Amino acid sequence: MYDYLSILIYLVAAGAFATIFSGAAFLVAVRRTYSEKTSSYECGFDPFDDARSRFDVRFYLVALLFLIMDLEILFCFPYSIALADIGSLGYWVGIIFILILTVGFIYEWSKGALDWA
Repeated sequence: MYDYLSILIYLVAAGAFATIFSGAAFLVAVRRTYSEKTSSYECGFDPFDDARSRFDVRFYLVALLFLIMDLEILFCFPYSIALADIGSLGYWVGIIFILILTVGFIYEWSKGALDWA
């Protein structure tokens, strides 16, 4: 149990700092409300179209590609740290994982998922 004491202290300190700084920002902040700020759009102009209109799917596609590449990095980091301990089989499993993700990325690129024109 003593091994986890430093983590508990860290969590308590982080929670205390977050509470103190959030409370200080709430107390010190200047609050001025006016009609433009409390309108449906903060930018100050009326919406020009229906909110249920079609939305370009490429924004979602780029976000999903970012998540996939982010997860690839997330999985590659512990793999690179433990490379000396995993042996030959672990090495080849990691290489196959990276190759599968690379082939998927090349497929998305060849289909034009990253083209904005």
